[in-house]
Amino acid sequence: MLIRALKAEMIKMRHSPVWLAFLLIPIIPAFMGTFNYLNNLGMLENEWYSLWTQHTIFSCYFFLPVLIGIYASYLCRLEHTNHNWNAVMTAPVPITQMFLAKLIMACTMVILTQIWMGILFIISGLLAGVTGTIPLELPIWLFFGALGGMVVCALQLFISLVIRSFAVPVGIALMGGVAGLAVLSKGYGIWFPYALITLGMRANDPTAPMSVGEVQFLLTCLVFLAGFSLLAITWLKTRDVVTG
Repeated sequence: MLIRALKAEMIKMRHSPVWLAFLLIPIIPAFMGTFNYLNNLGMLENEWYSLWTQHTIFSCYFFLPVLIGIYASYLCRLEHTNHNWNAVMTAPVPITQMFLAKLIMACTMVILTQIWMGILFIISGLLAGVTGTIPLELPIWLFFGALGGMVVCALQLFISLVIRSFAVPVGIALMGGVAGLAVLSKGYGIWFPYALITLGMRANDPTAPMSVGEVQFLLTCLVFLAGFSLLAITWLKTRDVVTG
């Protein structure tokens, strides 16, 4: 049944405008980060690592949370219109599997987004004339960033289930990303879902180890992921969904 629900979500996404956002939005922080890097070569002397800090300072705090918010809002959008929740809730599909299908689809989009951002990073560096070897840690940065993004997926799906608007959850994602900057500066980033992307991608200092242990990071992501998923499933099971 989960496979069927997942196939339904894949059909929904196949011809959606979300793919345009997937392709275009990551280009913006890549351009901005590269431009900032080229204009500060006197201070940014660590080549690929310095370029990474400039890319991630824009993507982690602004564009990536917004993009995840778009994914989550779109996955819930069709159910929020034309009384489609009535059909979904009466279908012979367990609510848990219905939510997991949406979560898996959103997480898949995050993984693809991370791969695309990695490709853009390499292309940007080559075009900018960055010398030296591409950091071997790049896949690790992208992997841990994807884990943090999956946590945000679960949270944004819950928000999008509760709030029927498409734009409001995306705005909340943007505010969460910006708030992550303040939370990280206080040293509490591991406890704030939106800051996990920045921590995982080593945005502040890619040459240093993660500010928290990798095991702690993984466990925190799992706890948040399970907690937000349980919250969303409980919401669906205990409330009548208002449609319009």
